[in-house]
Amino acid sequence: MALGRITSLHRHPVKSLGGEDRSSVFLGAGGIPGDRSWAVRDEQRGGIQGGKKIPALMDCTAQFLEEPKEGQIPAPEIRLSSGESFLADAADAASRLGACVGREVTIWPLVPAEALDHYRRAAPDDPDLEKELRAIFGRRPDEPLPDLGKFPPELMQYESPPGTYFDAFPLLLMTTNSLASMQKAHPESRFDVRRFRPNLVIDTEDDEPFPELAWAGRRLRIGGAIVRIEMECPRCVMTTHGFSDLPKDPGIMRALVEETGGNLGAYASIEEPGDVSVGDEVALL
Repeated sequence: MALGRITSLHRHPVKSLGGEDRSSVFLGAGGIPGDRSWAVRDEQRGGIQGGKKIPALMDCTAQFLEEPKEGQIPAPEIRLSSGESFLADAADAASRLGACVGREVTIWPLVPAEALDHYRRAAPDDPDLEKELRAIFGRRPDEPLPDLGKFPPELMQYESPPGTYFDAFPLLLMTTNSLASMQKAHPESRFDVRRFRPNLVIDTEDDEPFPELAWAGRRLRIGGAIVRIEMECPRCVMTTHGFSDLPKDPGIMRALVEETGGNLGAYASIEEPGDVSVGDEVALL
């Protein structure tokens, strides 16, 4: 059953930094080659960290000067909010990024999954687990927290599934319907796609407001690839941070909780690799 077509494709070379738009990508078993293939480690508190804990990272961007391939990921170019740029593996890259974000950091390519200490979660900022989770997910005391039981179990110990820098799964997709529905219901906020950092944006052919939230467990053919929708994407405090020309806006999360329980978009894994381009048909299998 045809659902719609791909309207945009996005790759983020460094976790939590702004990424790059693509006209076509290859979807491999590990997602888009180069997507979230580098990450920032907080050397003050420990652990791989992103915009949840270091919001200033979101004002920086990254792009590949050389096209990555599966198993061959070059160092991307990082551009700071000041406009200066450098390669992620430059000798002074960590100190320059750290000075920009106000934290002592290092910049890492993917390391083997066996290096568990690299991926291990740092100590929480708040010893009260519920308060820590509410800070991460941007939820008020009267708002529900996401069902953590739906996440891969290794995320209880590690910042990401070891061997990856993904929050949970290798692909994140959302629909134009969801963004438009949120914008219509809450015109006081800006529901810009950059806040939500999907890999694929799908323009569906019906008027259903949040169609991808009902796709969990289903399979989609997208261009030459087949993906399996794993779960809805619970949104975190990152969506409320200000960066570039977008203002800080806690109302984003208030609106998401009101409309969808705090979810927007869906996580997916790749069952059959293939090429995907803007304009390709998306079909429900």
